[in-house]
Amino acid sequence: MAREFRGKIELDVRDSQGDWEAFLPQKAPQGAPNVLVVLYDDTGQAAWSPYGGRIQMPTMERLAAGGLTYSQWHTTALCSPTRSTFLTGRNHHLNGFATISESSTGFPGYSSHIPPSSASMASVLREAGWSTFWVGKNHNVPIDEWTMGASKKRWPLGQGFDQFYGFIGGETNQWFPSLAEGNRYIDQPYPPEDGYHLSKDLADQALRMIRDSKQTEPDKPWYLWFCPGANHAPHHAPQEYIDKYKGVFDDGYEAYREWVLPRMIERGILPEGTELTDLNPMPDGTFSETDRVRPWGELNEKEQAMFCRMAEVYAGLSEYTDAQVGRIVDYLEESGQLENTLILYCADNGASGEGSPNGSVNEGKIFGGYPDDLEQNLAMVDQLGTPDAYNHYPTGWAAAFSTPYRMFKRYVYQGGISDPMVIHWPAGIAARGEVRNQYHHCTDVVPTILEACGVEFPKVFDGVEQTPLSGVSMVYSFDEAEAPTRKETQYYEMFGNRGIWHRGWKAVTEHGPVSGTGRFEEDRWQLFRTETDRSEAHDMAGSHPEKVEELKALWLAEAAANNVLPLNDLQIIGNPKDFETFIKMEFSVPVPPTGQYTYYPGTSEIPERSAANVHGVSYKVLADLDLTPGSAGVVFAHGSRFGGHALFLKDGTLTYAYNFLGIPPEDRISAPAPTSGRHVVGVDFAKERMGEHREGIGPLRLWIDDEVVAEQEIRTVLGHFSLCGEGLCIGYDSGDAVSREYAGSRFEFTGGTIHKVVFDVADDAYVDLEGHLRAAMARD
Repeated sequence: MAREFRGKIELDVRDSQGDWEAFLPQKAPQGAPNVLVVLYDDTGQAAWSPYGGRIQMPTMERLAAGGLTYSQWHTTALCSPTRSTFLTGRNHHLNGFATISESSTGFPGYSSHIPPSSASMASVLREAGWSTFWVGKNHNVPIDEWTMGASKKRWPLGQGFDQFYGFIGGETNQWFPSLAEGNRYIDQPYPPEDGYHLSKDLADQALRMIRDSKQTEPDKPWYLWFCPGANHAPHHAPQEYIDKYKGVFDDGYEAYREWVLPRMIERGILPEGTELTDLNPMPDGTFSETDRVRPWGELNEKEQAMFCRMAEVYAGLSEYTDAQVGRIVDYLEESGQLENTLILYCADNGASGEGSPNGSVNEGKIFGGYPDDLEQNLAMVDQLGTPDAYNHYPTGWAAAFSTPYRMFKRYVYQGGISDPMVIHWPAGIAARGEVRNQYHHCTDVVPTILEACGVEFPKVFDGVEQTPLSGVSMVYSFDEAEAPTRKETQYYEMFGNRGIWHRGWKAVTEHGPVSGTGRFEEDRWQLFRTETDRSEAHDMAGSHPEKVEELKALWLAEAAANNVLPLNDLQIIGNPKDFETFIKMEFSVPVPPTGQYTYYPGTSEIPERSAANVHGVSYKVLADLDLTPGSAGVVFAHGSRFGGHALFLKDGTLTYAYNFLGIPPEDRISAPAPTSGRHVVGVDFAKERMGEHREGIGPLRLWIDDEVVAEQEIRTVLGHFSLCGEGLCIGYDSGDAVSREYAGSRFEFTGGTIHKVVFDVADDAYVDLEGHLRAAMARD
């Protein structure tokens, strides 16, 4: 902070003395390091080569060889909650991030609104003299603040970052991302056919930020939070990287588990004697069938080939992104900065089981409750990883990449919370290529960085008393391989699934994060001795009931201190009582009283969750236009080739296209475009019934002024058009085109004027609240 003014002020400036130092920002301590945090998504310990896995990570290997590999570093089991701990250093419930922002509720630990009492580390470092940059995934902006008209207080620039370039939501298309820069949404700089991939773009932006900073403030250290879209679905990668892994996973996920465990032991990641756990370790009825693993031997040859290709694509994305991180590391070395840059290379939760037992070529089907067609998927095996697919591997690979642990992402067993972490800092760590076995957690990242930088977290920041940091620094372990773990206790909670680690013991509830139905007091607690049973293979609850009771009481105390209660495992689908409970919480019907939304051209893309909700309801869309004989282009577009709808003029024809989850053919209804002049054109859809998978079915009519010019039956999706955040656009189609009729371009409207576009859902605004909630909760 700038100090008080120490000059002298008199009537005449000639008699006065200025004091520039009172106005200049504080300088970082002499010799303070730069900080680079690389945070991947959805990666279990057994995936990457530094931990013994088959996915080659040359940059991470290089950093591990020159630094430290942590064998017992843990996360919250889910992306937004973990990322909130990197942001503030507090437990995720203290940040309001019990879960992702899309499923927030009106309780302190669940609101997704980070309170002022949890100031960010970036804010503190910026005040202490660092430049601060955030590149890549965010997913810590509350869902009610994603729009352009919302407050930007909790966007990255409001959280202490000087610059931001990336995406706001939980995932995005790697070929056609939904991008934001600073406090606004932007278009991607160039298309895939010109070499675009999100990982490359993010590395370009990171390098630009560092270079810009160093060329004007060469002595000023920087902090960069680099969060690629990898390894989150959709798994998209350049073909040459996918092809590098051809045949690598042909033995299947069960064989992979047997293969990788001894290599993890050999590298010192796991102790001798560590055992594999079952592929399906949860009791029947405790967790969702979508989380089960199909035995490899029960798959036919085509299924095995497709599942292997899905793993190959995932591996290609991971290594390609590692190569982009390598470009940053190479630059740091060339510019002489690598020696004194603290680098943390890690992942935010275990491997993702969200691909279901069969995987998918378009995961939007999974979250929309619509089944994949196996034959269609098999026909697309060669398109996996390309712009034509939105693929996710099956649960078997999630289990394999989380070897030897139970379960994967979303569970608080080790498979969901045990993650890779490599730390490299030549100027501050004497050890090279060693493993550290101390037990640590993502809340320990902020204290570690602050100690390394010589900065204390203030007790009061911006006039607000601060909640103490939740973690402990890991710096003590840098040069003391055998130092006892300084962390004593860490609680876990995700979707009602509870766990607690305390001095080498861990207790976990048998409570599925998807299929739980309350009755938490009836949960059976399991007990593991993690010092000797790292994989949690042996439940010791029966022989140590007193320890179970001790840990249960400790968990409850931690829950009370960290805003964990009330536990939420509400089953809003098919459970009327839970549904009624949920809608009484901080959820409002996402339509105005009139049921109408009015949109205008020349505006930014509107995030899907804030746009007119046409999923599972009847709707009308009417556009007020001035047309000429040359009028052409998109009137409105919402979504992408994997699901969406659009109204456009092309070659003298007015067309409305409805793309149902990317399943060909598109539903199109067309008519000759109207004559020159002012017209109202649009469509109305009347949902007459719900299909087998809750898709809306009914007649669609195309209107020109007051005349119906075409009519046909269509089906509409219940879930989101675009999980990656491609929102509603007026006068153009951002990113990936909804319709193949104008694929490869934004197809901006020209040769006329769009005055406004009105969406009307008033006739069906309240019919399918449950369906809307299903969509809102689908993505974690």
